[in-house]
Amino acid sequence: MYLLFFLAWIIFNGNITLEIIIFGVAVATAMFVFMCKYMDYSLKKEINVYKKSGYFFAYVILLFCEIVKANIAIIPRILTVEEEMDPVLVKFRTSLKSDFTRMLLANSITLTPGTITVSLDEDEYTIHCLDSSLAEGLENSDFEKALLKLEMEE
Repeated sequence: MYLLFFLAWIIFNGNITLEIIIFGVAVATAMFVFMCKYMDYSLKKEINVYKKSGYFFAYVILLFCEIVKANIAIIPRILTVEEEMDPVLVKFRTSLKSDFTRMLLANSITLTPGTITVSLDEDEYTIHCLDSSLAEGLENSDFEKALLKLEMEE
């Protein structure tokens, strides 16, 4: 959060001078101290966020690649009239523990063309797939594996 506060300060100022940088460090420090004191945040949590940021960026790259692959797979099915689709509802359970990573998985499935997350109840997902072949690999997907790395305690 400290870096986020500092970067927001620099962006809102529109230019970079020594005075803006020094004042930005002071404002970011004050905001960070406020968060630590009143919002149940700590330096330990901050360090953990920095450690896991690499996993998050890897996840974003994985998501982008999966969206591209799904688009390539879905476009011919949509454009051809002859091929019949076999829509299916699939239920599966996940081993993800935090609400945040479960939400990321649900949103990632919905962002991937051909699949929509219908419901998420605790650890059970209900997914609508445009075709039954898209349902393969939903359980224990690459998304879930990447999110498990993001969720691990260090």
